[in-house]
Amino acid sequence: MAPNTPGVPRILVVEDEPDIAALIAYQLTREGFRVETAGNGTEALSAVARDVPDLVVLDRMLPGLSGDEVLERLKEEPGTSTIPVLVLTAKREQEDRIKGFELGADDYLTKPFSPRELVLRVQAILRRLQEAGVSSGGRILKAGPLRMDLGSHHVVMHGEELNLTPTEFRLLQALLERRGRTQSRKQLLEKAWDVEAGVSERIQTRTVDMHVRRLRAKLGEVGDWIQTIRGFGYRIKVPDGL
Repeated sequence: MAPNTPGVPRILVVEDEPDIAALIAYQLTREGFRVETAGNGTEALSAVARDVPDLVVLDRMLPGLSGDEVLERLKEEPGTSTIPVLVLTAKREQEDRIKGFELGADDYLTKPFSPRELVLRVQAILRRLQEAGVSSGGRILKAGPLRMDLGSHHVVMHGEELNLTPTEFRLLQALLERRGRTQSRKQLLEKAWDVEAGVSERIQTRTVDMHVRRLRAKLGEVGDWIQTIRGFGYRIKVPDGL
């Protein structure tokens, strides 16, 4: 287990192939991260329960409890749902790649991969989180009982903090920043996931629609303000006077 150094991001690497796990851990440690490894899904959940990491690198094809099941469990629990996850997959088809996004992953990388690219993707995810929390100038977005603090990365409704994932936070931010204006699924995919929408329209639809459903459920009454514009995308329509 990596030493507990305050202020240094801790990465949990979940990979059943020891050589790959060791390579990933070596590369991340070289870049200054604290790294812990787990060889299967059960070990991964136990490690998270002991000490919540700053990011998880998660192989989908794990023995026993699969990577997808681990991801689902992490996203279901309030205490772990906001942990950013980078999914590793040996599958190359778009349908399989996008499954990680549908389950709540923040990024994915297809095996075989460049260790340097993995490090850069980890750094990019953590940088996006830091920028959302530090570099937004304390700007506040409001909509009725909803208050979104871009500086502290908190969303509060009726005085109660909502537990949004990083992707859900960026999706809500994208909608509120263009309040009342319709945005296509491609536009939302690019803003909330920070990726160019080079995937098929059907996959764009599945990915964005699933996250919008989850966001609506967490927003409760405010979730009804997110309107589906048939054949195009979404907008948030705040009632007059709010």
